[in-house]
Amino acid sequence: MTPLLSVLLPVYNELDTFPLLLERVRAVPIDKEILVLDDCSSDGTRELLQSTVEGRYADVRVFYHETNCGKGAALRTLIPHARGEFSIVQDGDLEYDPQDYVSMIEAFRTTSAAVVYGSRFMCGIPKMRPANRVVNMLLAWMVRFFYRAQLTDEATCYKAFRTELLKSIPLTCHRFEFCPEVTAKVLRRGHAIVEVPISYSARTLAEGKKIRWTDGVEAIWTLLKFRLVS
Repeated sequence: MTPLLSVLLPVYNELDTFPLLLERVRAVPIDKEILVLDDCSSDGTRELLQSTVEGRYADVRVFYHETNCGKGAALRTLIPHARGEFSIVQDGDLEYDPQDYVSMIEAFRTTSAAVVYGSRFMCGIPKMRPANRVVNMLLAWMVRFFYRAQLTDEATCYKAFRTELLKSIPLTCHRFEFCPEVTAKVLRRGHAIVEVPISYSARTLAEGKKIRWTDGVEAIWTLLKFRLVS
């Protein structure tokens, strides 16, 4: 039977968070498959997947990169394997609550949308580093200004798509520029992005947060680049 949702879950050095995260994802009351890709972890995450996850769960499939390629490259590896009607991106940490999948899937049903984003900013400003907040606000403003799309949270992890559409988008990303690239290409194809509010609990650099200021610069450039190209 074709699952309703494919959860695309790249992980890199998430030994401390992944076991609980997987438990939370599997607990969501939606018919789903979970596609995990280890991006050449060096902290024991790969060994954990091989010993306690791979082949144990009918709803989980595990893939591996032999070199660290980045989140965008990991998602490009996973997308062709998705079998669900919808696909959603899930990070390997605990910043997002997988129970929000339910409201996002409902948005597909009630709006006939092709793309649904979970917004961290629709119900106020979540706690995060001031620099991260500023970059998030700037990226959302750029989408509104350059793409004429009403969006409050461009950099959210929770991006969900009709899988057929996602598979048709020619992505070139390697790292965190997946977010602006897929946003730009979806909007340039004329698809509206529907947003629903989600919960969010930011982790610190000390707790393993991987995104850096250089990724913010790359995101800004990516939005500009794909606005300018034909």
